Amino acid sequence: MRLPLRLAVYLAGMPLYAAPTFYHDVLPILQNHCQACHRTGQIGPMPLVTYQDARKWAAEIVRKTAAKEMPPWFANPTIGHFSNDPSLTTAQIETLAAWERGGAPAGNRADAPPPRKWAAGFVIPQPDLVVAMPKPVAIPAHGDIDYTYEIVHTGFAEDRWVRMSEIRPASRQHVHHAVVYIRPPGSAWLAKTPVGVPFTAMDMTDEQSRRDAEMTTSDILLVYAPGSSPDQWPEGMAKLIPRGSDLVFQMHYTANGQAATDQTAIGMIFAKDPPKQRVITLQLTNSHFRIPPGDPSYRVEARGTIPNDSLLLSFFPHLHLRGKEFEYNIVHRESGSAPEIEPLLDVNYNFYWQLSYRLAEPRFLKAGTELQTVAIFDNSRKNPHNPDPDAEVVWGDQTYDEMMVGFFDIAVAPGVDKAQFFERAPTGK
Repeated sequence: MRLPLRLAVYLAGMPLYAAPTFYHDVLPILQNHCQACHRTGQIGPMPLVTYQDARKWAAEIVRKTAAKEMPPWFANPTIGHFSNDPSLTTAQIETLAAWERGGAPAGNRADAPPPRKWAAGFVIPQPDLVVAMPKPVAIPAHGDIDYTYEIVHTGFAEDRWVRMSEIRPASRQHVHHAVVYIRPPGSAWLAKTPVGVPFTAMDMTDEQSRRDAEMTTSDILLVYAPGSSPDQWPEGMAKLIPRGSDLVFQMHYTANGQAATDQTAIGMIFAKDPPKQRVITLQLTNSHFRIPPGDPSYRVEARGTIPNDSLLLSFFPHLHLRGKEFEYNIVHRESGSAPEIEPLLDVNYNFYWQLSYRLAEPRFLKAGTELQTVAIFDNSRKNPHNPDPDAEVVWGDQTYDEMMVGFFDIAVAPGVDKAQFFERAPTGK
């Protein structure tokens, strides 16, 4: 009597379908989608580098990936395409699930791909230069903390083009955000403040300097927030640090019940050749809003027109704990008809994973293009992160306040700086 194939294989003690193994099937997924965060010294709460690491967390890996909570990515998949989207495919999610169901076998170590080479402490490759704040900042255990600044002379004797950069807080759990500005020679911004030591606006002796502390036209080298990624520009694009410039670290610390010190640094990789295009960071901001108590879906928007032709590269939305959604749109206006909204990015906002979204194909923006950013805030009791649903919320520095900032990056000609970009060509009559 001939047995059915499945029964014959079962009786022979052999599985009909081999379960995925760690070295052959799972490790490539972890290397390409998880290890940037899940390794020693990074933001992930546990490393996922070795078989022993992954075996211990197999069930949790399956749970998080099946729910699409990991890798973190919050863009609406029907709007836009992004080069840094780490999302797993349906097949990859099922591979992880089948591996766990099959007992999470190791498999043959010879099947493993070559290990990823990571620079110690960085996601980008080994930086050409690391610049740290010269003096550590003491962070108190309790209370509000004013924005803290520290200025560093670069000592650059020639222009430096930055192709990649990454901000590395020493006390990540205390850093709400960090911004590193490029202060060119001769700038009047913070001209009366010390270099190489931390200070706040309240340390300044005149009122004008206090007001100017948070207002600058200086270009941004990089912004850091929880979960944010480094800058890695395509070949032929870079940010410029003019010779003789200073770097200004603006740090927003949040007390968490434990005193600490922080000495944030930024790592930079320089372009080998002068780039064909210069990258500039801009923003659309609305600071004039009042979110009513208990409102679950309060809308705030900002609009602006692009003064000159440019290439749109990426987006970085920033809200606080009541942030719910964020959009970037182009507004098309035709005479005699209602405006048409073209969506570019739609994000389910997560304060603890403030991601950048890099367009897979840069978008040409003709001079006069109107951009719109839209934020939706949840000030209701259903928001588990809401500091106080009974409060009317306005713009403010602290986490229990709110912000509405839509950063975006553009590429322009290498000889154009931010001030020149905003010089609009005269319109003909």
